[in-house]
Amino acid sequence: MSKWYVLLLSPFFVASTCQAAGAAVTGAGSTAAQLLYSTLGKAYTAGGGSAVDYQPIGSPAGIAKMRQQAVSFVATDVAPAADTLDKEQLIAFPTAISGVAVVVNIPGVGSGDVRLTGDVLADIFARKITKWDDAALVALNPGVRLPSLPISVIVRSDASGTTFNFTDYLAAASADWRKTRGHAFKITWPADTVAAKSSDDVVKTVKDTRGAIGYIDFRYAVDNKLAVAKLRNHDGAFVAPSAAGFAMAVRNSGWTTQAKFEEPLTDKPGASTWPITAGTFVLVPRTAEAPEQTIAALKFFMWSFVHGEKLAQDASFARLPDRVQGRVFAEVTKIKDHDGQPLRWSLTSALQSKP
Repeated sequence: MSKWYVLLLSPFFVASTCQAAGAAVTGAGSTAAQLLYSTLGKAYTAGGGSAVDYQPIGSPAGIAKMRQQAVSFVATDVAPAADTLDKEQLIAFPTAISGVAVVVNIPGVGSGDVRLTGDVLADIFARKITKWDDAALVALNPGVRLPSLPISVIVRSDASGTTFNFTDYLAAASADWRKTRGHAFKITWPADTVAAKSSDDVVKTVKDTRGAIGYIDFRYAVDNKLAVAKLRNHDGAFVAPSAAGFAMAVRNSGWTTQAKFEEPLTDKPGASTWPITAGTFVLVPRTAEAPEQTIAALKFFMWSFVHGEKLAQDASFARLPDRVQGRVFAEVTKIKDHDGQPLRWSLTSALQSKP
């Protein structure tokens, strides 16, 4: 249990009345976060909490739904800038940490057998390297029998936080990529890449395509038994994606030392750090036009911090540092109703559901 749990039992929250009993928790956004909220939501509901309905439609589409007041929270894999939050009148906070895996389908080559550097990976996705037995790949993989097979590059066609974090890593690793393509939720890929419109579509396309390479949230790679590539990290070690690697990235960042969860987790130091680590975030309105829905969502997230850590870790997400959890608590107390009054809800009732 987190150290900040004691802070949650403040007089305001213990004494306040619960006005949201039974309200459903509705969310939309990141496809990468689907497993996290599905796992936590089932446990929360089974333990007596509200039903949780999450739609994995991509971060930008989720934000559009929030503007329409169609959902009580949005999940995104990128922390919005402060001026964006001010403009949209939103509060953002992280719920867990994961990472983007590079997945391959190479005949005769197993998971973790292929090693890549960031600049070589950028050249593959820029279509400068187009065959698996290219000299640059052979040099990185002594002892691995790479076939003379075309590389089929699988990319996301829709706007995606996974794409943002993946291309942020490519931009950090390759000056040419940074100059010509940059990083964004949606970018213009080379003409001969294969477009997939969702995480599930990436999985299917990689599985069905000999010689494929793609990028996807790590848990999708695990659940679908996709072969992952090792990447050279900031310290020069070749590592495979793992929850431990995500946690190491967080440990060596401002998240741990200053609760600075706006800081990107790309290419952090550490011998075991996974270089494409990222948080998954929640967006909620600063002014709750539908207080019952917002309260229901906040109770779900507060319960998840206290009771759901093991469930999140079992889903290959890394936990938040204690400092970050304490800051999240402070952030959610700023939410007001449409009359400018603090939301009144009972934290103790939120913690009564058992996983």
